[in-house]
Amino acid sequence: MIAMIKKYSWLMGICFMLFSCQEDIPGLQPIVAPANLSVDAAVAQDQSGVVTITPSAENVITFQVFFTPGGDPVILNPGDSATFRYTRSGQYTQPITVVAYGTGGISSSTTIRVDLDVRLFIDEATLQMIAGDGTKRWVWNKSEAGHFGVGPLTNNFPEFFSAGPDQLNPCLYDDVLVFSYDENDNYSYSLEAGTDNLTFINWTEVNRFFPDASPQQFVDECRDITDQASFANSFVIIDNGDGTRTLDIGDSFLSYFAVIPGQYEIIELSENRLSVRGTSMPFNGDGPLYWYHTFVPEDFDPNAGNGGAEPPFDTLVFADEFDMDGAPNPDNWGYDIGTGDNGWGNGESQYYTDRPENVIVENGVLKITAQAESFMGSEYTSARLLSYQKQEFQYGRIEISAKLPTGGGTWPALWMLGADFETNTWPAAGEIDIMEHVGNQQNTIHGSTHDPANFAGNARTVTTTVPTASDEFHVYGVEWDASEIKFSVDGTVYGTLENNGSLPFNKDFFFIMNVAMGGNFGGAIDPAFTSSTMEVDYIRVYQ
Repeated sequence: MIAMIKKYSWLMGICFMLFSCQEDIPGLQPIVAPANLSVDAAVAQDQSGVVTITPSAENVITFQVFFTPGGDPVILNPGDSATFRYTRSGQYTQPITVVAYGTGGISSSTTIRVDLDVRLFIDEATLQMIAGDGTKRWVWNKSEAGHFGVGPLTNNFPEFFSAGPDQLNPCLYDDVLVFSYDENDNYSYSLEAGTDNLTFINWTEVNRFFPDASPQQFVDECRDITDQASFANSFVIIDNGDGTRTLDIGDSFLSYFAVIPGQYEIIELSENRLSVRGTSMPFNGDGPLYWYHTFVPEDFDPNAGNGGAEPPFDTLVFADEFDMDGAPNPDNWGYDIGTGDNGWGNGESQYYTDRPENVIVENGVLKITAQAESFMGSEYTSARLLSYQKQEFQYGRIEISAKLPTGGGTWPALWMLGADFETNTWPAAGEIDIMEHVGNQQNTIHGSTHDPANFAGNARTVTTTVPTASDEFHVYGVEWDASEIKFSVDGTVYGTLENNGSLPFNKDFFFIMNVAMGGNFGGAIDPAFTSSTMEVDYIRVYQ
């Protein structure tokens, strides 16, 4: 009995110790639901579709604002506001849901309804480009390389894939995009599906419409989704205020089903070209991608501009005579800096700079000098000038007067690159080499074009011999139109290459002038090389 009393006394002592220690355990925060949730909604009265939401509540930690049903929420702290722009024109009521979260994740919510009167106007010039005099029909520019592409969000070009001419399934190419408007500024968009109503669907999206399907990885499919997807909606072009514009077609899509929702960044919009980029959110959970699309009017003929006749090209439209000493004219020229190992080099050995030691205008001549020196990890330096976004041209007669450098491994070039190269990655962008020369083949002049079917070592090339290429100035030229590209030296044509609508040579190009060292064309560099200069007297463009 005494033993039992001792036992229970010991247990009571333990209990006493436990209860006496509870003062040191922090108490749990009480779970309190947000109360008195209210929402202030301010609707802009300029028909812009801008709505500002300011929620308030007691016992709240954060708010979530859902401006569209099923859309992603905007997260707000107490006292903050959120602004959203509705881009569907018309008079309608829009539900907005606000969820207030308190401690322990407990929440309260409310849905308000705002009355909208939205009229997003498109300026007349832009409206004419996209919708003509009331209706304009667009189709895929399937004859142009790079009309369709995909790449990561980390780059501004279709790094993963760029389609060659007419490369994709025909069920894509018979779709028609129709943009229309009326006198009341109602803007409408519709997609006319082609044969058998088939639409080209990204493989990650097939299960969105056909849950029992088993799409093959990376293999897109032709499917009829006319009863499941939106093929008609209003459209608007939104100026984002940062130099970019967005083509918003609501929940519709531009022929290829991948981009959701239907918002596309406009890369280029002109009378005869619509180039856009959209972001996908794949249905299968893969990461987002950029998708690049290029369209032309349904009745557009790239070869019809001159009635088939050879243009005269006798009007001077651009010239740089290099008659001002110092750095090259910044209105005409920028620079590539570095080794090009991030995508624009060819295994060369030089480091390109903008230093006067490598590039300068003196006594009416542009001088680009390659020299042996240790610089930024390279054993040679030189310069590479480009007229990108400064001087760009489609078609014409180009003449460049130049005297070339010498030395084994030197690789001077006067050439042109498609101005859409950032979104239409090489070789899809196209390249025209007006003149290339290598010191290991002294006095041999190359003229070439590069396209998706003929590039790098397989480029289309013509050659000639100029015995005094490094001793005297010679005029290297091309005459370029929709049917052919002629290469000449001192006015004498030495080779002609065909051009047609399937090749990427029917758009704007810009100029590049550089002297490389070594690389996959320059070859072995003479160990005794110290320096050599390409001199350019002028560049002229006639149209």
